[in-house]
Amino acid sequence: MLGCLIEKELSTPEYYPLSLNALVNACNQKNNRDPVMLLAAREVEVTLDSLRARRLAGLFAGADARVPKFKHTLDLVLPMEVADRAVLAELLLRGPQTSGELRGRCERMATFGGVDQVEEVLARLASRPAGAVVRHLPRQPGQKEARWAQLLTGELATPTPDEGARAHTSPSATAGLSPAPLTARLTLPPEAEARFAALEAEVARLAAELEKLRSSLGG
Repeated sequence: MLGCLIEKELSTPEYYPLSLNALVNACNQKNNRDPVMLLAAREVEVTLDSLRARRLAGLFAGADARVPKFKHTLDLVLPMEVADRAVLAELLLRGPQTSGELRGRCERMATFGGVDQVEEVLARLASRPAGAVVRHLPRQPGQKEARWAQLLTGELATPTPDEGARAHTSPSATAGLSPAPLTARLTLPPEAEARFAALEAEVARLAAELEKLRSSLGG
């Protein structure tokens, strides 16, 4: 979702910040996404709350805004240049990629004179004094070049050679099949589930007592 907000800010600034519906559509966009997602408004709202708690997104309150709109506030936490933001957004949207892939896919957000400029950005993001936000992954079997991954969503597990080979030769990869959209389902923490179960039991007990009282009163 953070990648979507950055992407729309840089590629279509005339439609940015985004309303909730526009952000849902951006998250569920079928091109330039890996994985393709299928989210409902409620899942997007919950994630927005999480981003706002981490100071990565905020509510836009412009004078001409007829509906609530949202924007990213990445610079409050991780100030960076536009080119750096574009590369980071692309890694958030499509997962690990080579510097050549990043150059082509970032064109709608920032212009790079060559792959060497993309690699300068990646090196800068990987050596930030406050902590790296990207990492160079080891080259996997079947790959001609090594890829880069973002670290904002956590450290990426490096697949073993066997896992990399299986991923490269999986039926969907060899047949060129598109994976099913990634859906999200809201879940409650165990303590909240327990509290709801206790409340439901209490309501059922009170309802039974009320029914007994009505029967004893002849109602």
